Amino acid sequence: MGLLDDRVWEGKIFSGSWVDGSGGTYAAIEPATGAELAQVGAASPSDVVKAAERAADAQRDWAQRPYDERARVLRRAAQLFVEHADELNDWIVRESGALRPFAEFQTLAVASEECWEAAALASAPYGEMLRSHQDRLSMTRHLPVGVVGVISPFNAPVILSIRAVAPALALGNAVVLKPDPRTAVCGGVALARIFAEAGLPEGLLHVLPGGADVGEAVVVDPLIRVIAFTGSTRAGRAIAAAAGHHLKRVHLELGGNSALVILDDADLEKAASTGAFGSFNHAGQICMATSRHLVAATVARDYVEALAEHAARLPVGDPAGGNVALGPLIDAKQRDNVHRVVTESLSDGARLVTGGTYESLFYRPTVLADVPLTAPAYAEEIFGPVAPVVTFDTLDEAARLAAGTEYGLSLGILTRDVAKALTLADRIPSGLVHINDQTVNDEAVAPFGGVGDSGTGARHGGTRANLEAFTETQWLTIRAEQPTYPF
Repeated sequence: MGLLDDRVWEGKIFSGSWVDGSGGTYAAIEPATGAELAQVGAASPSDVVKAAERAADAQRDWAQRPYDERARVLRRAAQLFVEHADELNDWIVRESGALRPFAEFQTLAVASEECWEAAALASAPYGEMLRSHQDRLSMTRHLPVGVVGVISPFNAPVILSIRAVAPALALGNAVVLKPDPRTAVCGGVALARIFAEAGLPEGLLHVLPGGADVGEAVVVDPLIRVIAFTGSTRAGRAIAAAAGHHLKRVHLELGGNSALVILDDADLEKAASTGAFGSFNHAGQICMATSRHLVAATVARDYVEALAEHAARLPVGDPAGGNVALGPLIDAKQRDNVHRVVTESLSDGARLVTGGTYESLFYRPTVLADVPLTAPAYAEEIFGPVAPVVTFDTLDEAARLAAGTEYGLSLGILTRDVAKALTLADRIPSGLVHINDQTVNDEAVAPFGGVGDSGTGARHGGTRANLEAFTETQWLTIRAEQPTYPF
């Protein structure tokens, strides 16, 4: 029997075991067809209180266990993501509307690797020895924070849950996870099943699907000391304000309006393919999506034509039913916002080159040229398959355009002159920079995070970022004997 075939989880939340949530149940809907996939258990704020209490109790024993016990659980979880990849991928495709290659990337390239890396994190150095001008041993220790709250979104539900859940558990913490209710099975239930099968002791992981009230309860609960949130900048500001009132640490990975800069010496056919992937992958529903194409004026006409050709031939449809390049947007609200951005930008003077239409939740890949800098397609995060193109005449202008946004998540630069690209990148605030690649990249071993309205910097990925995110640093000194004081 498959990991999710056993419907012991259906209509339940996971809080040490599968139990009824006090928020009732709701339907998991397939965006491509509107079909009901399952009934999902819904939590309420009272469930958060109970989960936090149980998590805090379980965490104390977990933190005292030898590191190799924690590592063993994480290694087994990594293997389970591999063993059950086909089943998990089916759920990701149907519940989130992702293409199968993107689903496979989430399970095999990221989730399993996040668990392998977390297993190694369990045996990371305890701290470091410090010099002291006094006669004593001085050191730092990395101690678990206790209970970590994780709030994850719909667009890459497995990645954006596991990248916080795995290192937090490996470092001796318990976790309360609130997945997006639209992808609560693949982004929440699946993790609960994986870690239960991997031997994680009861009470250490809680999966509580729910709305904003549940998220707020996670943020304000006094037993949950660290919040890892991925989502919109608007929601991130509210979470930061609420957490700050309770003096909690927050790790925010928020929105983006990332630029792909195409210099005049770039291979334009490759650049168009690169730009199309950056804007249209997963129907543009990626925080790092290429949201602005900044193109040298001397090659802009040819680039726009090539980009439009790529866009026009991309098939759009049900990712579970055929060979398509783009699946559906997650829901009607998201589709309507994408179409608003396109139509308002056209009214502001942008030129529609291709796309701009939809059927049901399937939005055609869209290329806009001559986009005014005040148009929504340029100024806002779109989160849809739209590629706005703006031209520049000089590198100074390219730097001003790329840096002229409140966001600072990812940057791509396409050129044959890598030294020139590095010099340009130094002038553009960004958490991630990819030279001769598009803006959407992710690896479990690399620190990930943005600046400005894109978040609070690198808080996920890599040993140092995870230690900073999910442990407290304690200063410890030891003397052989008590000193004599003049009091």
